[in-house]
Amino acid sequence: MQLDQATPEQLRQWEAELTTSYQELQNLSLNLDLTRGKPSAEQLSLSDKLDGILNGNYKASDGTDVRNYGGLDGIEDAKQLGARILQVASNEVLAGGNSSLTLMFQAASFAYEFGLNGADSAWKNLSEPKFICPVPGYDRHYSVCEQLGIKMITVPMLSTGPDMDKVEALIKADSQIVGMWCVPKYSNPTGVVYSDETVSRIAQLGKIANSAFRVFWDNAYAVHDLVENPPALANIADACRQHGTEDSVLQFASTSKITHAGAGVAFMSGSTSNLAGFKSALGTCTIGPDKINQLRHGLFLSDDAALSAHMKKHAEIIQPRFNCVLENLENAFAGTGLGTWETPVGGYFISFDTQPGCAQAVVKLAAEAGVKLTPAGATFPYGNDPEDRNIRLAPTVPSVDEVDQAMKVFEVCVKLASVKAKLA
Repeated sequence: MQLDQATPEQLRQWEAELTTSYQELQNLSLNLDLTRGKPSAEQLSLSDKLDGILNGNYKASDGTDVRNYGGLDGIEDAKQLGARILQVASNEVLAGGNSSLTLMFQAASFAYEFGLNGADSAWKNLSEPKFICPVPGYDRHYSVCEQLGIKMITVPMLSTGPDMDKVEALIKADSQIVGMWCVPKYSNPTGVVYSDETVSRIAQLGKIANSAFRVFWDNAYAVHDLVENPPALANIADACRQHGTEDSVLQFASTSKITHAGAGVAFMSGSTSNLAGFKSALGTCTIGPDKINQLRHGLFLSDDAALSAHMKKHAEIIQPRFNCVLENLENAFAGTGLGTWETPVGGYFISFDTQPGCAQAVVKLAAEAGVKLTPAGATFPYGNDPEDRNIRLAPTVPSVDEVDQAMKVFEVCVKLASVKAKLA
């Protein structure tokens, strides 16, 4: 189907044929959901041995009784797990509750209200604090900025990561920029892994930015590889040390997609100064995290070998779903010009770009045929995709057969929306 070469008569014929196919799909009364990147029940079951793993022993490796109060930054067993995931030293890690998003919101709100390096560094002192947001990106990051009233500025996501020429130009021109969101490995939703050069340039932003500037390095998919020889992500902490910008980056990760999503452990890593500033505010709202759960995770994922073996089991479950999506996209759209997509080798998402002006129509058509997709525009700040193109596909929860059904619906919806747009 080559729309640019079709006559009006051919387009109307295609519209009629696709409408018939679409109505047949509607008659199937499907109820499929590809909206959010959640682990499937099969993946969650991989970690059921967490239950009972302590066997009545509530002492951490350093003798701490994890049933009691205290330990604002988590137990050593959990910090060592976070250190393995983020490739840093355990004394650079704070271990919290189940949500890294909570830590990100707390870090942003503490930096805004109190400053991570004293009251003078508080973002609220600026007339209009701003964040750089590579797009397409993660909608929950944008929600943090919206909640705090921080203005968001977009830069394009390239195959190597954020467009660093634009990032550097923005920071040099505007001292009100206080942060940047990054998902550096298997970026949400494109699946891009930042290149070594991009990591190095991000590590150097602290030299040209406001002293209160922080990169929020959300390494959510650090160990979520789907292939045997995955692409390596350069170590941002090492790069910052090399350039003397250790204070400019805060790293985050969690076990939410590794063990039980509702009962994981989240991690934040940063410089001594950043962690001290964060903890000074954190101590006013909590006495400490769930150390019992932290100990369970420390025992369950006790070393690199245990973590690697566990993640291979996840990959065996997820990979067929990714393959199904990618094979359907290739068969339906290769060479047609109707859409473009990445081919990620890890993470939880596949990003698809329709022709301009078609994404909202595709999502609406899919919903009316029983397939829920992430709302069009969700991968851009304020829900506004200026070209109305990007759709995030999250195939992990449905079975492979259900993913295949959903993609058959998606194919018809993309084609029908594209033809209708061409005829309009």
